[in-house]
Amino acid sequence: MVVSYLTAIKILSTPPGPKAKKIVEETNKVLSPSISRFYPLVIDHAHDCIVTDVDGNEYIDFNSGIAVLGVGSTNERIVKAATDQLKKFTHYSYTDFYYENINQLAEKLIAVFPNDGQTKERKQVYYGNSGTEANEAAIKLARYATRRPRMMAYMGAFHGRTMGTMALTASKLAQVKGFSPLLGGVEHAPYPYCYRCPLKLEYPSCGFACIDYIQENYFDKYVPPDEVAVFFIEPIQGEGGYVVPPDDYFKELFKRFGKYGILFSDDEVQSGIGRTGKWFAIEHFGVTPDMITVAKALGGGLPIGALIARSDLMSWQPGSHASTFGGNPVAAAAALAVITEIEERKLMDNARKQGEYMMQIFKDWMEKYEIIGDVRGKGLMIGIEIVKDKKSKEYGVAEATRITELAWKKGVLLITCGRSTLRIVPPLTITREIVDEALEVIQSAVAQVNKENTMKNGHAEHS
Repeated sequence: MVVSYLTAIKILSTPPGPKAKKIVEETNKVLSPSISRFYPLVIDHAHDCIVTDVDGNEYIDFNSGIAVLGVGSTNERIVKAATDQLKKFTHYSYTDFYYENINQLAEKLIAVFPNDGQTKERKQVYYGNSGTEANEAAIKLARYATRRPRMMAYMGAFHGRTMGTMALTASKLAQVKGFSPLLGGVEHAPYPYCYRCPLKLEYPSCGFACIDYIQENYFDKYVPPDEVAVFFIEPIQGEGGYVVPPDDYFKELFKRFGKYGILFSDDEVQSGIGRTGKWFAIEHFGVTPDMITVAKALGGGLPIGALIARSDLMSWQPGSHASTFGGNPVAAAAALAVITEIEERKLMDNARKQGEYMMQIFKDWMEKYEIIGDVRGKGLMIGIEIVKDKKSKEYGVAEATRITELAWKKGVLLITCGRSTLRIVPPLTITREIVDEALEVIQSAVAQVNKENTMKNGHAEHS
């Protein structure tokens, strides 16, 4: 038996334990193999930032169920709101009839829609069940409102896996391989991934050459800009590696291409609802998009997605788009509770505070460990890019995977994104004490893999 000396973590048997192994074996027999998993964690129950597996091991949650559990697991306010609504009615198809709490939620979402002080248009909300559905709605609305056939997205983007949104997604081959032909009329442009600049330049001396590239190699050559309905953006790329653009990037992009009448649809499925210390990550960049898509953290663990758009764009006729389960009253009740919880407990302040604290520590690690190539993020959406060595910047895929597995076995649930980036996304409720405990485990894993890599490749280990 191995027992952690730390306070929040309790490892009774090296994971996966016997009960977990049995459930994993059963799962492989009955569920689709299209589902991939990071490691064989089998959850029994969870509360706030602590997850307990079927063998009684207790872990610190540093992935929030892929950024879904922003206010923690089994949050009392969310449980009560959902339970109270369950006792009233569980469903009645908002696409065919009426009920009130989806109006209340829409008013909340409209109220927090970012405003640059100049944009005064009213907003309206469409509900689905997920981020993918929200982005599907954005595709259809953009084409309907503009009557334009083309769309732009980014290399490294993730907007979903349905046949429509998959055409926008460009983060991993496995997500698109074998499904062509995809939805036509979509072009992918280089994202401002400054650590791995696709144009081999450096910011700020580059002068946003990646924006010039879009003009010169798309709009001037084979993509008529007046045929482009919408540009899908992620203010911080999620599955692409938690990539953060320069502060003025989106101001320049919107200025340059807004003149063509191109709409900007801001995918906040992973970065929204307080994750970065603001309601939406785009607020860090001083621009106002035409549409925003949200899901994940909005429902506090219940399935709900939303498209928030300018009312003048919401011109589609009744029946042109709908979802029987979208805007489910139980999920809407939970979402209202999520927003209240974030506001009353000042969780965005905590996200900024804990995020800044961790960023400084991670930057210190970057100086110490050869396998940490870059650290980037805002609030509690932080990426630590693992490389084989700093000079070559070769992706440390195996190294990142090993770090997450070591962290899991030592009591911290950590996952990756991009090719080899550690994804730091704990609940917004996390405390400094639990952060410190988790970082001790993660650093131990990083140090071990760094040492192994040094011995294998002969790099000098930093003191």
